[in-house]
Amino acid sequence: MSDHRDVLDGRVAVVTGGSRGIGRAIVQHLARAGATVVIGDLNEPSDLDDGGSITCAHLDVATEDSVVTFISEVVASHGNLDIVVNNAGIMFEEPVVGHSVDRWTKALAVNLTGPFLMAKHAAEHLAARQGIVVNIGSIEGYACNPNHAAYAATKGGVHGLTKALAVDLGPMGIRCNAVAPGWIDTELNASYIDSHPDRDKIVDALAKLHPIGRIGDPTDVADVVTWLAGPDSAFVTGQVITIDGGRTARPNLPSALW
Repeated sequence: MSDHRDVLDGRVAVVTGGSRGIGRAIVQHLARAGATVVIGDLNEPSDLDDGGSITCAHLDVATEDSVVTFISEVVASHGNLDIVVNNAGIMFEEPVVGHSVDRWTKALAVNLTGPFLMAKHAAEHLAARQGIVVNIGSIEGYACNPNHAAYAATKGGVHGLTKALAVDLGPMGIRCNAVAPGWIDTELNASYIDSHPDRDKIVDALAKLHPIGRIGDPTDVADVVTWLAGPDSAFVTGQVITIDGGRTARPNLPSALW
């Protein structure tokens, strides 16, 4: 874990879906770097920072009125807004044939329309502070696992949206980038691994997918997001940074050849 202490002093950040997993690690890293962080989520975490640098407010990213209210409350409470991290997202497994239109529409609303709405309504405030938007994409924005059509489509959309925001908001002084995580050791992924009868075999197979020899930790993503939110990345915008331990850099081979 890198030490970004004090690089974000005086900055106000919001992290959507920041109550757990990658979002929670991002919240903690931004706060450790000196930012005041507001989690926007449907559920409030039970272990908020006692020092007051981390708070939570209700947010449904798929509903425009909720986004407008949330951003207005953040600015009213803290005086400004500097950093928006669009982390909220949903994923489910469903084949294309027979895919529920309702679930497809829900994925679009949360994973893609949500970041659009957040950027749209935060832009005025970010422009006054040379603000920053960081979107959370996925390596499934480049390639797709079986039965992940909605997830892959929306994450590919997030990557495209990131570039569009960089172009449209750049003249306002706003930078926009994205990160594309690979397999990260979140609670959701851990429960998936634990559901298999031979957990150790699964962990070993997953590690072998990565040239670096391990799966990712939420802090691996949070480190890069904190860098993108800070002054050391001042000339970086419109980029999608892959955080996958080299997984997508190596073509697949039969396991017998490893």
